[in-house]
Amino acid sequence: MASMARDLLAEHTLDSTLEQITRSAVELVDGCDAAGILVLQNGRVSSLAPSEQLVTDSDHLQGRLGEGPCFDAARPDRSERVFRITDFTREPQRWPLFVPRCRELGVGSMMGFLLYTREEELGALNMYSRKPGMFTEDSETAGWLLASHAAVAFSTALTDAQLQEAISTRHLIGEAMGILMGRHRITEDHAFDILRTQSQRTNTKLREVARRVCETGTADK
Repeated sequence: MASMARDLLAEHTLDSTLEQITRSAVELVDGCDAAGILVLQNGRVSSLAPSEQLVTDSDHLQGRLGEGPCFDAARPDRSERVFRITDFTREPQRWPLFVPRCRELGVGSMMGFLLYTREEELGALNMYSRKPGMFTEDSETAGWLLASHAAVAFSTALTDAQLQEAISTRHLIGEAMGILMGRHRITEDHAFDILRTQSQRTNTKLREVARRVCETGTADK
């Protein structure tokens, strides 16, 4: 687990960090055949770094039904942070729509862990087994430890990615302003006003307006 934590912090991109998280889940948690990260934004489900198609199918199923252990773990209005379905062949005590349909995907048991830090909630780490009864209390403890390390690495990688995007956006806008200033012989403030006005008029992100100026030399569509 300590080696995994070091490996996570050594990753250089958000995607590689998430892939290392799910790969570590399969390698380190007894009974785990597949893993992935479910992110819930505005009621819509995204499946990140799934180790195989089973994970994506389950995530999308939870999204369509609006229920499931990982779906609930990813919801900010729920206080529970760990969910476990020990045996999909039994009559479900919770999630009566999800359990029988997920069983048809070949899932025997699963767990979900909320990925969170003190500042933010990031989603849920899903772990799947094709056999019933594979996840024990020890498995849950190992999964929770992994999820705790993973949340910190996820948050750090996300912050780095957002910073790099912000720097890239600033550079793009500056380049577009330079093009407009040179072409129309206007001031820096006037050039930025043109970009901002076009962004508002067309309901387009300022970054995309700037990209178009860099590609075509004009802010007009």
